[in-house]
Amino acid sequence: MKRLVYVCLLVLTISMIGCGGTEELKEESKVENMEATETDVQTELVEEEENLVSKYDCFDVTSESLQDGVWPDIISNTDRGENKSPQISWEPVEGADSYCIYMVDRDAQYWIHWKSNGVKETNLELGWASDSEYIGPYPPEGSPHIYDIYVIAVKNPVERMKGGQNSSAPKIQQFIDEIDTDMDGNTGNIISCGHIYGSFTK
Repeated sequence: MKRLVYVCLLVLTISMIGCGGTEELKEESKVENMEATETDVQTELVEEEENLVSKYDCFDVTSESLQDGVWPDIISNTDRGENKSPQISWEPVEGADSYCIYMVDRDAQYWIHWKSNGVKETNLELGWASDSEYIGPYPPEGSPHIYDIYVIAVKNPVERMKGGQNSSAPKIQQFIDEIDTDMDGNTGNIISCGHIYGSFTK
């Protein structure tokens, strides 16, 4: 009888441990699934942004300002920053008369932080852009935002780039595509585009 009771208690204990282990596994699986979902969403966001210029040939844009995918305080328009446009550079594009630059906050309806037209240089030092062309990131406190820079090589100058600096531009795709038509109405004006992005948290 005692042996029967002992066996029953042993089985019950094992069952309870087993249940606890199952719950832990469920929780671990839930966390892993959530992390995987977040990664998928981030990947989709990056791919979506790259599609803004995916129809054009591309070239590499680099930045000494960008460190491990993060923009530094100095480029921001915050109490920690100096409101200096980030350093960016690229190899000259064959046949390009000049370059157009957009920097947008993709997490704020493509808020335009940098808009320069008729750029002739291919190595822009930190603070190159004037105050009339650049205003640094200033996202809500504690909220990381992604800031994309697009460099567009054109055959001929464009009369104007659409979108107001320091304002949202939900039609940024359209604005970029319209650069493909020069001031004389000729299409096929975009030779290629460069894209670089990073996050900033206030």
